[in-house]
Amino acid sequence: MRKLLTGGKFYLERETFAEAVLIEDDRIIAVGSDASLKDESYDEMVDLGGKTILPGLNDSHCHISCVGAAYLQVDLSACQSIEEIITITKTFIEENPELSQNGIRTMGWNQDLFTSGEKRILNVHDVDRISTDIPIILERVCGHICAVNSKALEMKNVTKDTPAPRGGTIELDENGQPNGILTENAVQWIEEIIPNYTTEQKVSFMSKALNYAASVGLTSVQSNDIAAPNTYGDFDSIRTIYENNLTKVRFRHQMCAYSAEEMDHIVHVEALEPIYEKGYLTLGPIKMFKDGSLGAKTAMMRDGYLDEPDNHGVCALDYDLQVELVKLASERGLQVVTHVIGDQAIAETVAAYQEGFVNGRNELRHGLIHCQITDRELLQKISDKDIAVFFQPIFLDYDMTILEDRVEKALAETSYAFKTLDDLGAPIGYGTDAPVEDLNPFPTIYAAVTRKNKNGEPKDGFYPQECVDIYTAIDAYTIGSSYLEFMEKDKGRIAPGFLADFTVLDEDIFTIPSDEIKDIKPRMTIIGGEVAYKRD
Repeated sequence: MRKLLTGGKFYLERETFAEAVLIEDDRIIAVGSDASLKDESYDEMVDLGGKTILPGLNDSHCHISCVGAAYLQVDLSACQSIEEIITITKTFIEENPELSQNGIRTMGWNQDLFTSGEKRILNVHDVDRISTDIPIILERVCGHICAVNSKALEMKNVTKDTPAPRGGTIELDENGQPNGILTENAVQWIEEIIPNYTTEQKVSFMSKALNYAASVGLTSVQSNDIAAPNTYGDFDSIRTIYENNLTKVRFRHQMCAYSAEEMDHIVHVEALEPIYEKGYLTLGPIKMFKDGSLGAKTAMMRDGYLDEPDNHGVCALDYDLQVELVKLASERGLQVVTHVIGDQAIAETVAAYQEGFVNGRNELRHGLIHCQITDRELLQKISDKDIAVFFQPIFLDYDMTILEDRVEKALAETSYAFKTLDDLGAPIGYGTDAPVEDLNPFPTIYAAVTRKNKNGEPKDGFYPQECVDIYTAIDAYTIGSSYLEFMEKDKGRIAPGFLADFTVLDEDIFTIPSDEIKDIKPRMTIIGGEVAYKRD
């Protein structure tokens, strides 16, 4: 089956475009002008009406199961006070008895966005005002800290003497009693009291999330849902989605594994499933969590926090164990990607990766997810060691409001270093970490190009020396993200031999004012030559 896409503005590479693309089955076989390709043989022609077309956008790191589960959970993301959280959650329980009967688990609140009442982390007394009859676990938007009610503490047998899980904390109040606040690995630990969703529910809501991804212009996602904190996925339910063709969006697993046995299961059991041969669902790296978040003050900071100098964050993965796991993965030919936000977490992770290098080089493309707080020396080391970076520029929308309260100005200037790392030649891909931020890629591209929040502030950008141009941002979301998954010869470019994955835009992203990039919407998303989404 041959299809000719004509009348478009296809982005090929920096300042280079074409009018038409010829597809055979799921691959591009020719790129050129309308006139030249109309002379070729084809079975179908699609006129794109002058629209701009990008290579299929590829989110390099997200959590699709969490995006999907949110359809069944109370939404606290817009809450502006503790009182509002309490009211909205009580109403949800009253209106959704079946979804609430085993307890409430959700994420999304952010104390820094509160505009009335106390601007602080929730505690057990707040959550008890919602209910003491069922367990309630309310994660902050970052997923690295939660507030629970007394019923949840009771069901997990948490007392003042309960040891916290390794890599987590159980916070105590001024009287030495559990205050309902838990961090890092303790979040996942207490969430075990609430049953996971059924396979049928997971297949349904993850399919919905993946098709939402297509509607915002994504053709590929790299998603951490297996054995990960705060997530709901499993191999069986995700395989079921692709075995039943419930979505066209390409999916690459990022999988948590903390032992040789778990890694061997991936390599010697899961990898043998026939669905992986079809190319839409693939296995990827081992995912680890080194630290927490800036908003929760659990990111690992060398010099502590500016407003809490004695707080150096929470280490979720001890260095010795981290080195051991990196070596186990490397011995099995598995890439490793690690959640790192604070400069101490990044430095330790770069050092751990070096212990697992193959032939003294980063041949497995081990990478840093987030990589936020950095100084110049650390940036140079990341580049020198060819460490891959999975950036989420959209994080600036919120983080610019707190960064200078957390770190010294000199460190803030070299953090979220999108341009510097690109100039240094580090491999970079962009994503959203959804549901922490929405899957929509265009606000992320806007944030990278302007370094402004969604209201267009600050006027000249936040540390504007780290702004990238539009070509760099798009390349990071396409060929860059594809490189991070070893697919740079198949994805991320509009060129002969590459997969026929395209994002058709309603505006020309290369010519509109940069402040309007965030508002772009896809007209059509094409995956493997087939329309996965079309907007009338």
